[in-house]
Amino acid sequence: MFHSIINRSPAIMVDDLKVRLITTSDAPLITAYYQRNRAFLQPWEPLREEAFFTQAGWDKRLGQLTELHKHKLAYYFVIVKPDSDDICGVINFSNLVRHPFFACHVGYSLDERCQGQGIMRRTLEATVEWMFEQQHFHRIMAAYMPRNQKSAAVLGAAGFEKEGKAKDYLLINGRWEDHILTARTNPDWIPPRQ
Repeated sequence: MFHSIINRSPAIMVDDLKVRLITTSDAPLITAYYQRNRAFLQPWEPLREEAFFTQAGWDKRLGQLTELHKHKLAYYFVIVKPDSDDICGVINFSNLVRHPFFACHVGYSLDERCQGQGIMRRTLEATVEWMFEQQHFHRIMAAYMPRNQKSAAVLGAAGFEKEGKAKDYLLINGRWEDHILTARTNPDWIPPRQ
């Protein structure tokens, strides 16, 4: 399932989908993704500055993400269908803490045109496995707003278990929102080589 591509970046094949780390050459594609899905994603995401929806903004951001990848501080994956170069979704692992926690957070979004095809469930499962097997993480945490039943279903299907509820957890679309806290742990955790 895991393949290596240029610069040792992972490419994960999931059925007919390719999941890979975003690169600086993806600026036009990721800009188009967020422009195309701006209204669709707005209820579920933080308020974004206008630069977030411009290629110049993404040129700058991708330079920062490349550095985070290089130093193993975050992983920002894009999902690409075989019949198109368009990005149809993103999965990002952030707040990476290694010894002794070996845990991180995951967030994701999926193109409005790609909903209802099981894409996020399948690609989330594959990237979580990559984080467990290749990066030696023990725990991956995710949170969703109680009214986001699609996200609840994706996380449940991907093996995330509910652990609690956090009041006013994240500032989403200009409002503090409660979130259901979930996590998936690696039952076969192996310490990384020193």
